[in-house]
Amino acid sequence: MKVVTVVGARPQFIKAAAVSRSIRKYNLENPVNQIEENIVHTGQHYDHNMSQVFFKELDIPNPNYNLGIGSGQHGEQTGRMLEAVEKVLENEKPDWLLVYGDTNSTLAGALAAAKMHIPVAHVEAGLRSYNRKMPEEINRVLTDHVSKLLLCPTTTAVENLRREGILSGVHQVGDVMFDCMLYYRSKLKEHTPLLKALRVELGYYVLATVHRAENTDSLDKLREIFEAFAEISEQMPVLVALHPRTRKYLQNYGIKVAAGVRLLEPVPYLQMVELECNARVIMTDSGGIQKEAFFVGTPCITLREETEWVETVDCGANILCGASSSRIMDAYKNIENINPDNEMVFKLYGNGKASDEIINLLVGI
Repeated sequence: MKVVTVVGARPQFIKAAAVSRSIRKYNLENPVNQIEENIVHTGQHYDHNMSQVFFKELDIPNPNYNLGIGSGQHGEQTGRMLEAVEKVLENEKPDWLLVYGDTNSTLAGALAAAKMHIPVAHVEAGLRSYNRKMPEEINRVLTDHVSKLLLCPTTTAVENLRREGILSGVHQVGDVMFDCMLYYRSKLKEHTPLLKALRVELGYYVLATVHRAENTDSLDKLREIFEAFAEISEQMPVLVALHPRTRKYLQNYGIKVAAGVRLLEPVPYLQMVELECNARVIMTDSGGIQKEAFFVGTPCITLREETEWVETVDCGANILCGASSSRIMDAYKNIENINPDNEMVFKLYGNGKASDEIINLLVGI
């Protein structure tokens, strides 16, 4: 069986690491019926710190195709990806097209395959924010509606699909990012070079990320977020793992960053897990990092009005506060009330074997 996997952004590299590892495990156990995986990197994330470093660190096979699409307007970028992926599919003629999450790479891969009558398997199917202003929401909805195999991380995702009339091919497999966290967290050393180099006290700093267009593309929202960071930094350091787009907008808007707010280059996955494990609180607009905070038991404050990962809010591990400086500060002052429950992680996101289940479904159908 031949599978083409399309990835293009940091969260997809992490998810693909888990599934690719399960493919290699399957091939070792099944020497006759092998799975041939061909990885296509669209180049949506092309900065070294957000791309190549993940392939090396997470032991992902090097891409068979690197399309080098780069940045651009949503329509332009998606269109260029669709054209390039279509050529790959014409050449490879796979049995399955495997996509992850909700980026432009996800949608381009799914559309290219669907138009060529190649079945699509969507990992993280069924997620919804119900905010159609988010490009990610458009991507995930459209991808789900052209997919044959919908691989859901949670019961909420299954229910979201049911409400849209999608019943066939839906499977709750668990969360592949949880697979990754369980696998790689055991590899972290107790004392790591990054925290020593940053000279921050364990459990006494805020870890933050800001990258979604709804925040970065708005002068008012981005300014309010960094005003809150400045106020918090008077009490404890704020470490911001900075997306290149966010850095650009900070410069374009002329937003001054307080001395106690430390801007970091994007960090590799294992270093990010290290920062997440040892932070007092995580502030983010990233869906993946909301989950990772829950996985490692660190309180999370989400800089959005809604989330796809409603379970983290419902069980008290995550607070939604939008981009208002006052609301961010209110949430920060109440972090004692954010109580992640490690036992709930397994109940909500599976047993850490989602990737194996995905492979079984691909082979069995």
